[in-house]
Amino acid sequence: MGRPLTWLDVFTSVPLAGNGLCVVHDADDLDEATMLAIARETRLSETTFVQTATESGADYRNRIFTLHGELPFAGHPSLGTAVAVARARGQAQASYVQQTHAGLQPVDVTLDGVDARASMLQNPAVFGAELDPARVLAAVGLGLAEANAAWPPQLVSTGVPHVVTPVRDVAALARARADETLLPALLDELGAICVYVAAVDSQDGAGRARSFFMGDAGALEDPATGSAVGPLLAYVAERAGVQELTVGQGAEIGRPSTLHAAVEGDRVRVTGDVVVVAEGTSL
Repeated sequence: MGRPLTWLDVFTSVPLAGNGLCVVHDADDLDEATMLAIARETRLSETTFVQTATESGADYRNRIFTLHGELPFAGHPSLGTAVAVARARGQAQASYVQQTHAGLQPVDVTLDGVDARASMLQNPAVFGAELDPARVLAAVGLGLAEANAAWPPQLVSTGVPHVVTPVRDVAALARARADETLLPALLDELGAICVYVAAVDSQDGAGRARSFFMGDAGALEDPATGSAVGPLLAYVAERAGVQELTVGQGAEIGRPSTLHAAVEGDRVRVTGDVVVVAEGTSL
């Protein structure tokens, strides 16, 4: 096929940490079956495909595929793809509008060789139902003793829905484990991407989080979930007025990541470092 490929790690400045992403450029003529097959070949949580925009105001179209199928929107694939596009276009600084199935998202990039920083305005927050703490916590191997009594789990979306699940402290967070039966049933019923378990210090604007979702081999843990840290800050801002949040994620699975989120009007801007790991051409 001879298409350029960019391999990046997102939400980290250190190669082989953060959340990995493969970006396939010049993908206008790829059908969905081929894109899915390529995503399964990379074995990454997401692989993206850069196409010509089909909506007015967009600079490019970002098609985001997991091993199961296409996502309407995701966090680290949005930031990483913008960096890959800027590098391919030879732009050290750029402001793009990307087109996804969730709409149009502004993305800003600063690039210095293989190192970059990117930020994205996610969609305005949509708050769903508050959820039964006992059921949600059981899906990640916890009991009511680990709950944050003041902050119940809630379905929140800034592009795609996540189950935002505050716990009382980092010790409770460390005990979280996906339940292979309860987690998929919960996510399927709610139409959610993941259960995002978080211990947040609202005074310091800092927190730690873990993200559990379903993959081909069962329940998996995500090293960095940009599409969930936006809902987390929207949730915390609604309840405690917090305007900025820095979240550590992924250390438990050997892929430490740092995600920053800040309220900007009626949206949340999610920011992170990105490093280019490899570039090449597909066969």
